[in-house]
Amino acid sequence: MDILVMVGQLILSLSILVVLHEFGHFLPAKWFKTRVEKFYLFFDPWFSLLKFKKGDTEYGVGWLPLGGYVKISGMIDESMDKEQMKQPAQPWEFRSKPAWQRLIIMLGGVTVNFILGFLIFGALLYLYGEEFLPSKNVVHGIHVDSLGFDMGLRNGDQIISIGASDFEKFSERDVVRQIVINNASSISVRRSGQIVDVPIDEKFIRILSSSDFKNQVLFMERIPYVAGKLVKDSPAEKAGIQVGDSIVSLNGNEYPFFDQFAEAMKGRNNEEVRVGLYRDNNPLTVNITTSEDGKLGIYRNPPIYFFDTERLNYSLLSALPAGVVKGWDFLTDQIKAFGQMFRGKIKASESLGGFVTITKLFPTTWVWESFWRITAILSLILGFMNLLPIPALDGGHVMFLIWEVITGRKLSDKFMEYATYAGFIIVIALLLFANGLDILRLFK
Repeated sequence: MDILVMVGQLILSLSILVVLHEFGHFLPAKWFKTRVEKFYLFFDPWFSLLKFKKGDTEYGVGWLPLGGYVKISGMIDESMDKEQMKQPAQPWEFRSKPAWQRLIIMLGGVTVNFILGFLIFGALLYLYGEEFLPSKNVVHGIHVDSLGFDMGLRNGDQIISIGASDFEKFSERDVVRQIVINNASSISVRRSGQIVDVPIDEKFIRILSSSDFKNQVLFMERIPYVAGKLVKDSPAEKAGIQVGDSIVSLNGNEYPFFDQFAEAMKGRNNEEVRVGLYRDNNPLTVNITTSEDGKLGIYRNPPIYFFDTERLNYSLLSALPAGVVKGWDFLTDQIKAFGQMFRGKIKASESLGGFVTITKLFPTTWVWESFWRITAILSLILGFMNLLPIPALDGGHVMFLIWEVITGRKLSDKFMEYATYAGFIIVIALLLFANGLDILRLFK
């Protein structure tokens, strides 16, 4: 059921983005009196699921959900309608229009994607605001995972800065971003009252950008151990542990933080232990026999239970420019990530993905705030990818049109035909590569 919810969100999100992207081509084509023969959501080789005609345009839904298209008369595109191109040019055809009009038509799709992404980010800030955890509130520092430990971080460290950026908002993902995207070479922490600079080995850029790391974390907030929920018929429940108990010691040794207690519990399978706790500020000691796998059966309260967050609220006038800033920051990160790939610091085969990777962006429950945030991200990615100077993509057509505007010489239809064929081969190869990586990961 969870996967169906994720797939449903993906299909709805991509459908919205594809339709609006194609409208970005459709509307300026109509403004410049260029005939649009087809407007399709998804591709329709051999047959379509739905179609109807209005005016000169056939509207429809195809069966192959790999995007969508508009077929504009007199243009070498994915339809590869060479017969039409053999006929004399007509005034309503794309090839008859001035280069500046053709350029606007081709830029329309990505323009819509960028504007849409910025608007969604702005709308989310206006509707929901922005909640964050100030780093100063995480008074006990961090609890590191194994990878964070390998990098040089330690339990109890209080992060001050990453590279040249102050760590004002507590976010493990921002640390990863600064390392992977901005080449942060050190993390400054407060450790046992001293300021320590932790150097970051370049090898961690590749590790942190790999698909294997996406479900892992470097660190989290260090927190006390407070029982949030008990497993039914677990050793803890049978021993009388209650929700809200603060667990502070094991066999007489004090462990005020969850990570310390968890470490002390390792290897204590089917063993009687003495657990010290506080209940309503009163100290208690409870004897518990652990399970065969060394568990007590206690779910701890999450970090958000212990810390005060702050919220930034936006008026409509302030939310829109803030949405542009947020979207622009995301786009610049994508450009920097591509730069890291070309420099070999990020391995494409470990960080790229296809439809499975995109589907995993969506949560397993339908939350509209998350849906629209991911849709904004995908809109910007779609706009960015379509601007790549690959024939058959919008960016390829734009590249050739800019050449025509600068030189005053139009490229021949034969050249455009061959370039489009080459572009399709590149695009299909990239799709197969990205989705092939997804398939390989499923069988890891």
